[in-house]
Amino acid sequence: MNKKILVACGLLVAGYSMTASAVSDNTISFQGEVTDETCSLTVNGNDSTPIILLPTVSTSDLATAGSHAGATTFEMGVSGCAGTSGDDATDTKISTVFSGNLVETTNGTLGNTGTAENVTVQILDVSGEEINLSSTYTADNDLKLSAGDTASTATYTARYYATDVAAAGTVAASMQYAISYQ
Repeated sequence: MNKKILVACGLLVAGYSMTASAVSDNTISFQGEVTDETCSLTVNGNDSTPIILLPTVSTSDLATAGSHAGATTFEMGVSGCAGTSGDDATDTKISTVFSGNLVETTNGTLGNTGTAENVTVQILDVSGEEINLSSTYTADNDLKLSAGDTASTATYTARYYATDVAAAGTVAASMQYAISYQ
């Protein structure tokens, strides 16, 4: 089964909870997409269960609310795309989609399920701007394929974010990802 579809199903269920709340409590809603283009999606070259390892940082690096440390880049990539060619070829617009788990609603960072206190994980877009994951994030054609191209990448950043004075411990956070064709 297409891994993009599996990832997208989890993302769509989380990302469209507002739509689901408009129907009765015993209703399951399904949403998807049919497109002319299909690509394989990877994170740092991994097509399943990617893990981004953040560096070990000192609590002194996260001593005040709003401080951040340990910036680590990761690459979202598509490959195996059909692409377009010929005289009438056009760009194919593809966007990364993120939906966070246990999102801190005050700042849109990913909640920590580890033991460190007052530490979350913040995601930055390809321009280095903070992404607020309080709602589903869809990039603006970050994986665009020019005519004739069959692969593209976009680099994002994850980093620790202090919600108050950090206390030592482990940090673990997660989010779903998918791509959207436009």
